[in-house]
Amino acid sequence: MAGTERRLRIAVIGAGAGGIATVIRLRERGDHEVVVFEKAAEPGGTWRDNTYPGITCDVPSHLYRFSFAPNPDWSHKYSPGPEIQAYMRQVASDFGVDPVVRYNSEVVSATWREGGWEIVTTQGPEGRFDAVITAVGILHHPALPDIEGLDDFAGDAFHTARWDHSVSLQGKRIGVIGTGSTAIQVVPAIVDPAEKVSLFQRTAQWIMPEPNTPIPDEKRAAYRADPGLLAGQYDHLAQAFNGAFCAAVAGEAPDVYERMAQACRDNLATVADPELRARLTPDYRMGCKRLIVSSLFYPAIQRPDAELVTDSITRIEAGGVRTADGRLHPLDVLVLATGFDAHHPFADMRITGRSGRPLSETWARGNVTYRGVTVPDLPNWFMLGGPNSPLGNFSFLMTAERQLGYVLQLVDLLAAGKAQEITPLEAPTEAWTQALKDRLAGSIWASGCRSWYFDPHGNVATYPWSYETFEAEMKAPILEDYALAT
Repeated sequence: MAGTERRLRIAVIGAGAGGIATVIRLRERGDHEVVVFEKAAEPGGTWRDNTYPGITCDVPSHLYRFSFAPNPDWSHKYSPGPEIQAYMRQVASDFGVDPVVRYNSEVVSATWREGGWEIVTTQGPEGRFDAVITAVGILHHPALPDIEGLDDFAGDAFHTARWDHSVSLQGKRIGVIGTGSTAIQVVPAIVDPAEKVSLFQRTAQWIMPEPNTPIPDEKRAAYRADPGLLAGQYDHLAQAFNGAFCAAVAGEAPDVYERMAQACRDNLATVADPELRARLTPDYRMGCKRLIVSSLFYPAIQRPDAELVTDSITRIEAGGVRTADGRLHPLDVLVLATGFDAHHPFADMRITGRSGRPLSETWARGNVTYRGVTVPDLPNWFMLGGPNSPLGNFSFLMTAERQLGYVLQLVDLLAAGKAQEITPLEAPTEAWTQALKDRLAGSIWASGCRSWYFDPHGNVATYPWSYETFEAEMKAPILEDYALAT
């Protein structure tokens, strides 16, 4: 396949971890014009948006970093959110990403027309691009609970992703709705200043005990002195978390799975009161929902100034939360730890492909992709962290880099003039989607729980195979599965 090399104009959507990595790697591949569109005023993505008390990554620090930007100075085994955000800013600065980012420019539409993508942002038309790489993530549209009277609450109320730091928590009666990883981090962080914390639980969670110990100064010094030691730690953690854990929940390492499940059961056994322990006991298998990592939650919820509320919420009133037993829980502050809409990553933009049909219509009954990276009818449209990417208790940065390596091989074909348009074919897309559904149907994620992995139509939007399988898929595109128009 011969062609003439060309300089591409590439749009990158999002200046979080995926967007930062994309700019850096694209520069290594050629002298392309790269423009990043970012809806906010600074980079960082989820670590910019989420600033709630107690925010910590649940992936070890020395795995949750770019492969090309090792950091010997992480302060803890699991990094606090502000430290990760500072790292993102530093990498963006060190690698010269900022000059190509157009901040406060949210993409509102992307239209394929006559061989290119026409992009419009909140700042207006941005011109035509040969290709688009999306790095929008999936945890950036806060999900508000559908509870009667939410707007009637007279106190301060906010979602954890929109934390209002002007609100003092000192001596306040605070209600937290939700029991996902965010709530499990928030409760221990706010119970000290509060008069009382009421945690409203719909579903109990399995919690893995992991003390977040500081990394000693001498260890950090050793990492600074020996880059090989730091690289070895990265590889070790990749195998332990992205490798062994992923294989365990995918049903491919039953011995590892049982050790993890037993650790969760042993952790639960530290709850002294048998009645409270029973209410904190999940009725589904470990791994069905995203596993939570914390050594702080069980001690916090057992304090006399904390209460676990398991009666369902009937409505919210001016003075607090009313539960099904008729009780009003008086509150001054209401925290909504209710997660995100993880299934409409492009909800704020209108994407129109070759056929003229909006992607929102194509995906109306569920998101369909080819290997989580490309979409039929969307030429030269590439996704990092797209639907059915490996998400959960893994390093997203590693996932994004693996997908980026795959995407850049397709971009190279465009740059070499070997194709003007690259689009996945319908048949291999349907085959991959069916294989996905078949595998998920018998997986732990479909074993009897409800979680944010489920879309509104009952589809499970996670990756059901081992991380080793994912890496093999991302090693090189199967070009026979694509239409390459010249």
